[in-house]
Amino acid sequence: MDLKSVIREIPNYPKEGILFYDVTTLFKDAKANRFVVEKTIEHCNGQKIDLVAGIESRGFILGGLIADKLGVGFVPIRKKGKLPAEVISETYEKEYGPDLLELHKDAVEQGQRVLIVDDLLATGGTAKASAKLIERLGGEVAGFAFIINLSFLPGMKVLEGYKVFSLVDYESEKA
Repeated sequence: MDLKSVIREIPNYPKEGILFYDVTTLFKDAKANRFVVEKTIEHCNGQKIDLVAGIESRGFILGGLIADKLGVGFVPIRKKGKLPAEVISETYEKEYGPDLLELHKDAVEQGQRVLIVDDLLATGGTAKASAKLIERLGGEVAGFAFIINLSFLPGMKVLEGYKVFSLVDYESEKA
C-alpha cells in the first residue's frame, strides 16, 4: 500500500519552513489504518512485549490499536500537566524548541518490555525522552514503531542501540 498517498503534507506548519506530515488523513482511511496496525504487529511477531506506550497525541491512536491487537496494556506518555496521578518527567529538545514529557510513576513495572509508538520520527528528542522515562521506571524498551521516518533528520542516530521500525521514509525535506 502506498501510505504516502494518504498522508497529507502541510507546508509552513507549525512554523515557516516546516513541512508537516499529517497522519489524520491516514487514520481516516480504514484500509490504510488497518495496514499500518497489521504491518506493525507483523514486525512485533515473536517479540516479548508487555505494554505499549503511546506518545501524545497521535501515538495514542496508533498505540491503543496495537496494544489491543497484541493483547497487552497501553500507557500514555503525555505533555506536562496532563496526567492526574504522580508522574516522572523528562525534558528534551525537539525541532521546534524545548519540551517536557511525563509518565505516571506506576505506569511501568520493573522488567516490563515496552513498545513505544508514535506517528513520526524526526530529530528523535521526543522518542529518546520517552525511552528514558520507561527505563527510569525499570522497564526495558522493546523497540519503537513509527508510521513515518524523516531520514534527513537525526532521529535514527539519536535512537541508535534501540530497535526502530517505520513504514514510510521521507529522504529529503521538500518545504
